[in-house]
Amino acid sequence: MQQAHGISYSEYERSLDKKIEIEKQREKDYEASKRIAAQFG
Repeated sequence: MQQAHGISYSEYERSLDKKIEIEKQREKDYEASKRIAAQFG
């Protein structure tokens, strides 16, 4: 969590705003990965 998103897991658990922000970014990253995988697969 710290390395990928720049905050600790405990901070992630405490802050709803940060949790939402990180989850939106994770969703974008996931969609981008799926597009890349589809190009090669």
